[in-house]
Amino acid sequence: MYDAWKILVGLAIFLGLFTFAFWMNAGKAAPVPEVKIDTPEIKKMPEPERKCVEDKHFMRTTHMQLINHWRDQALRDGNREYVNKKGEKYVISLQNTCIKCHSNKKEFCDKCHDYAGVSPYCWDCHIVPPEEPKEEPKGNEL
Repeated sequence: MYDAWKILVGLAIFLGLFTFAFWMNAGKAAPVPEVKIDTPEIKKMPEPERKCVEDKHFMRTTHMQLINHWRDQALRDGNREYVNKKGEKYVISLQNTCIKCHSNKKEFCDKCHDYAGVSPYCWDCHIVPPEEPKEEPKGNEL
């Protein structure tokens, strides 16, 4: 046991390197992103129609389970109609139901998914919605 000090130093170096990322980020949590749902498509809609298929809390916490359920219902069972908790009917379609309103993928989807560190595979099959054109300055503004 003449080399015990070498083992202890090696373990200390290993633990220091292994936990380095945790120590460097201690107390530096990223703020929760603000989701922007004021897309031009939503602004065009009359106020009573500005609602999602379920309430805000449900959509924030379990939207991926809902989308997976929709996929199974539509593609495997042939059921293309979703009835929410209030009894309202919606067409099961990511492109025509969800993206119809939430067309700002970078501001709506990507911000939260990047914050949560998840990579949904929706866009492996579905068409990525086109980016909304930014308004350019009018006249001779520089």
